[in-house]
Amino acid sequence: MFNISTSVFAVILGGGAGTRLYPLTASRSKPAVPIAGKYRLVDIPISNCINSNINRMFVLTQFNSASLNKHIKNTYHFSAFSNGFVDILAAEQTPENPGWFQGTADAVRQSMRHIYNFDFEYLLILSGDQLYQMDFLSMINSHKESGADITIATIPVVEKEASDFGILKTNEHNIITSFIEKPKKELLPEWTSDTGDEMKKEGRNYLASMGIYVFSRQVLMDILKDVYPDYTDFGKEIIPNSIERYKVTSYQYEGYWTDIGNIYSFFEANLALTDELPLFNLFDKTKTIYTRPRMLPPAKLSGTTVTKTIIAEGSIISASSLNNCVIGIRARIGKDSTVDTTYIMGNDYYETLEKMAADAEKGIPQVGIGERCFIKNAIIDKNCRIGNDVRINGGPHLENIDHPLYTVKDGIVVVKKGAILHDGFTI
Repeated sequence: MFNISTSVFAVILGGGAGTRLYPLTASRSKPAVPIAGKYRLVDIPISNCINSNINRMFVLTQFNSASLNKHIKNTYHFSAFSNGFVDILAAEQTPENPGWFQGTADAVRQSMRHIYNFDFEYLLILSGDQLYQMDFLSMINSHKESGADITIATIPVVEKEASDFGILKTNEHNIITSFIEKPKKELLPEWTSDTGDEMKKEGRNYLASMGIYVFSRQVLMDILKDVYPDYTDFGKEIIPNSIERYKVTSYQYEGYWTDIGNIYSFFEANLALTDELPLFNLFDKTKTIYTRPRMLPPAKLSGTTVTKTIIAEGSIISASSLNNCVIGIRARIGKDSTVDTTYIMGNDYYETLEKMAADAEKGIPQVGIGERCFIKNAIIDKNCRIGNDVRINGGPHLENIDHPLYTVKDGIVVVKKGAILHDGFTI
């Protein structure tokens, strides 16, 4: 009988420097970026694995990995009677590999001496910066029953999105026959696929790679060590070149999935959680998203009008109104402030009354957001100190800029982690 917990091992790729998510990645890796007010991006693939009964995982990291290491250490503890674990594998110099990870495939190649110490039939390779809820058991079964060497999770996308992904075509048996990485718009008519009636009605006529792969154990060993020993990336090199040599199949997924690739997609994905029926459903107990358990008090609101807003535990809010917002843990918002279409990540700590008084004497604002502020179209990173009467009005009227205290990208104002905006500061 097939047992997914003993047959499958998962590797979660920590990603590169995450420059497109700057400044959120200035001091942390992409998988460590806070989402939905209380989680980290890495919680998504880990939770999907746990919900699929896959409980042996390595997270491969090399950039700004300290906060990610701390989060995983403090979050994922399995029973002493379980063989489950989530461990960090940081890039390390060895006599065989004196350099850093050069790409997704090279990261797995350099980690093989650790991964292949474990028994498994299939290696599941995941990205650490995507938002989705997926049952991997169905994908693994599809891979096993088809006799595939490699299976790629795919999702139907519309024409305007297709050029941002690896696009592929399949035959009637879901075997991938051709693959192109980020095709130019003029090539797209040649790359339409039969994605099914429902997907066609939505105009989703292109099959995009989700960057989620299943490899049979020996096939991956052969590819990385012998067949393509110099290839460093799965999507750009190994997958396209493996199509003619191996049996590579598509597993079509039709649920919600988004790649958190830049500030705009990150902002949109977080605010979409406030929808009445969000596509990414945090309230589905069959698809629980796990994270670090914190012993925090309930959120406290006083005199605040709240519309379409998520508020995490430990928050103290006296704002006049919150509309279309995600408010993170331990957030503090002062009286008569208005916050609209904004993600506030919250704080890592509470200040004592003594510390607040001492800072006030020095003219330093408290951690959190002060009184009579107006904030719209913004991301407020953790531990920011925003004084009274501060005005942040993001939107298309603002030019992209990188200021020491904030960054503007696509009209979204990102206040940098730990920034201090004094009374009356205006953006």
